[in-house]
Amino acid sequence: MSKGRTDMEVGADGVAVIAVVNPPVNALSVDVLYSLMGNYEEAIRRNDVRAIVLIGKGGIFCGGLDINVLGAIQKNILEKVKVDYIDAMTDALEVAVKPFVAAIDGLAFGGGLEFSMACQARISTPMAQLCLPELQLGVIPGFGGTQRLPRLIGLTKALEMIMLSKHIRAEEAHQLGLVDAIVSPEELLGAARHWALDICESRRPWVRALSKTDKIEPPEQAREILKFARDQAQKRAPNLKHPLICIDVIEEGIVSGPRAGLRKIAGVTDLGLMPRNLTKVAIVGGGLMGSGIATSLILNHYPVVLKEENEKFLNAGVDRIKANLQSHVRKGKMTQEKCEKTLSLLTGVLDYERFKDADLVIEAVTDNVKLKQQIFAELERHCPPHCILATTTSTIDLRLIGQNTNCQERIVGAHFFNPAHTVPLLEIVCTQHTLPQAVIDLLDVGKKIKKTPIVVRNCTGFAVNRMFFPYTQTALFLLDRGMDLYKIDHACTGFGMPVGPFRLADHVGFGVALGTGMQYLEDFPDRVYKSMLVPLMIEDKWTGKASKRGFYMYEGRRKAIPDPDTMTYVDKLRSMAGSSTDPELMKLEDKDIVEMVLFPVINEACRVLDEGVAVKASDLDIASIFGMGFPPYRGGIMYWADSIGAKRVHAKLSEWEKKYGQFFRPCSYLSERAAAGVPLSAPTNQAKARL
Repeated sequence: MSKGRTDMEVGADGVAVIAVVNPPVNALSVDVLYSLMGNYEEAIRRNDVRAIVLIGKGGIFCGGLDINVLGAIQKNILEKVKVDYIDAMTDALEVAVKPFVAAIDGLAFGGGLEFSMACQARISTPMAQLCLPELQLGVIPGFGGTQRLPRLIGLTKALEMIMLSKHIRAEEAHQLGLVDAIVSPEELLGAARHWALDICESRRPWVRALSKTDKIEPPEQAREILKFARDQAQKRAPNLKHPLICIDVIEEGIVSGPRAGLRKIAGVTDLGLMPRNLTKVAIVGGGLMGSGIATSLILNHYPVVLKEENEKFLNAGVDRIKANLQSHVRKGKMTQEKCEKTLSLLTGVLDYERFKDADLVIEAVTDNVKLKQQIFAELERHCPPHCILATTTSTIDLRLIGQNTNCQERIVGAHFFNPAHTVPLLEIVCTQHTLPQAVIDLLDVGKKIKKTPIVVRNCTGFAVNRMFFPYTQTALFLLDRGMDLYKIDHACTGFGMPVGPFRLADHVGFGVALGTGMQYLEDFPDRVYKSMLVPLMIEDKWTGKASKRGFYMYEGRRKAIPDPDTMTYVDKLRSMAGSSTDPELMKLEDKDIVEMVLFPVINEACRVLDEGVAVKASDLDIASIFGMGFPPYRGGIMYWADSIGAKRVHAKLSEWEKKYGQFFRPCSYLSERAAAGVPLSAPTNQAKARL
């Protein structure tokens, strides 16, 4: 039996057409989902692709999820109830930097319709049928349909479609706003291509369904509609729970926003607080991070004051922001006129005078504790009492940063990821002193600048960097024992990571890597692998991509290429350490290398959950995908871990601990769940009940 797949062709017009091929109804099987996300990632990477069209082969767009996938999702939804990371794959389409248009013929059912709603437009043939039939199958729409459909057609019609599993034809869908245009089957692909290019060139609006609010009924009316839906659901089937769960999920999205399930945290979002209207933002530091954050803010209509310590640095920061905006102009995402209007929202300064009426300040200087302490002392003196003071540090304990102030309740972490104007994740960090209002306000800003926020507790490295610090550590361990560094990177990119651990180190910069490594060594000495390779390279001013010399060469090329001179340092290190090649490690295949590099990441993620740094496993899944580029079609780091099974992860780590030491020792959270057969992502109370 042939496997389902997707095929991709790129035309001379720069439009990539991705076709689902899985007859008879082009169902979303596991193979199709893997293939689809692979084609998606390739299309996003390719410079010759300007826009993307999603279509089904053979006159049928998509009949929905394959029943085998549906069974697994059914269990997941009924356990979690709330909207969760389960729509991460459709999120990837919605937040893509290139427009997606769905070309719908025949059927667009279930997951197929949900994928189309994540696109920026939908073009249909007259006889197409659209439906979300999940409730008939005992599940709820799991790929964002509960959030996108009400925003596209209004709550009343959305509930009617979902609760009754109602089929609608193209004409009604067009009237409701679910379909943007109707054309003949012969014109379908051409019309979709033109529509996609129109969006790319700003001739048509770039619509993201999760950002729409114009179709949502007013609160009082919405409350009555939802009450009526509950009453009807209980009358039709009083013993069924999943229709009521579905209404709960829809209501939570209406009341708290479509990403409410990603933002639930006890003592913060459950207090009934409303976000304040923050209208003026100031940024300290115009480097790569500060300029990227400023770009995101002004693109979303926030006036920004950017401070630097001298004219040279300030001009460099402003130039970076101009370059970011010009990139949008070149790609057809904005006109030159709009670019200049957007840039007018930016004001450059060399002192704190303009900070006196700021609502939010974001400090974005290098990770130096004393420097940050000095800046926050200045901010306390110059900013108004209501102003939120945020830091972009990726590692430093927030309590240290604010220890010289009397305003720790206003200090919050706003950890963006480079490049800050394109990477969608925002990690919001709160200490035991941080006021919930500050977190609520920052969540609102994150939403308005189109970021996906997660809220985490304060600790070294927070959630994202902390769980991924073993990624490079294990790679250095393998390198020291004779493995080729490019083989390690190749295995990781083959798995789906955007870059391998050594290319990542180049990108981050050796100075930052060394500084964060020393911080981890101080706080987690029992599980840091100590390698002298990076310090050796820094001695010769090899600092990674910024210096064009690291584990790769970057001179005169946009792509990184292996640097043969790197082996000089590797050989020197091995000689100093007296280490020899491990024959057993040399036999590892790519899949084994991936496990050895990523299982310690899973182990650290388990500690992050166990310590309450992250509220739930789905936050780590979202963070791994949007912050670290973990392949979205694998569902996120914890979802992937559960697909392998806690027992296997635990067994392999225990085996490596015996051979290579405590760096690989499984944590108690992982050990207990492996012993009891409890999923790593299961809520703590559920796991304890089983244990």
